[in-house]
Amino acid sequence: MPQSLSRLIVHIVFSTKSRVPVLNESIRHELYPYLAGALRNLECAAIKIGGAADHVHLLCLLSKNLALARLVEKLKTGSSKWLKTRGPHLHSFHWQNGYGGFSVSASQLEEVSRYIEQQQEHHRKISFQDEYRKLLDKYGVPYDERFVWD
Repeated sequence: MPQSLSRLIVHIVFSTKSRVPVLNESIRHELYPYLAGALRNLECAAIKIGGAADHVHLLCLLSKNLALARLVEKLKTGSSKWLKTRGPHLHSFHWQNGYGGFSVSASQLEEVSRYIEQQQEHHRKISFQDEYRKLLDKYGVPYDERFVWD
């Protein structure tokens, strides 16, 4: 086969270090376009980006030329450096060490997109930790609670 073709939809989730709620509304308003641009530069089309004060959700198409771990590394490194320039309260900003990556079928694209869109309302009822546990359980990802949080 002379050409490599793929359409891999991924839902990526990661939080701020120790889930510190520093991503206020004005920062998120700038951060999401920054992340969309970073995804575009990595040949990964952003579908939906959202989150709350302590974490982000990214729904995107994964480039056929990039492993998920490398994509997340590049997104977190670049956005962390960028966030540190956004004000004195962010000079020591860090993302958590890990991330969650979940495959999304084309038939679930709209549902996951709406879920990400409604993060602000969603987190009035549930913490990030509980949401993340539910995602891990939903996708059948085994985990040890001792090593999930940093």
